[in-house]
Amino acid sequence: MKVNVGQTERIIRVVVGVVIVGVGVAYGSWWGAIGLVPIATGLTGWCPPYALLGISTCSKAAAKTE
Repeated sequence: MKVNVGQTERIIRVVVGVVIVGVGVAYGSWWGAIGLVPIATGLTGWCPPYALLGISTCSKAAAKTE
């Protein structure tokens, strides 16, 4: 898996994912589990739809080092 998510976007994804999970827990809804997707993509730095579409938001230097 080649890294295709930039550092800033990774941080945003993790924060948004944690918020979604938190809201799901607060309301007792299983929909909070959807927050696991942005958390996973943020932690791994790889987004499957980005890979399919050939999109990359990371810099060229970051893609080579990770």
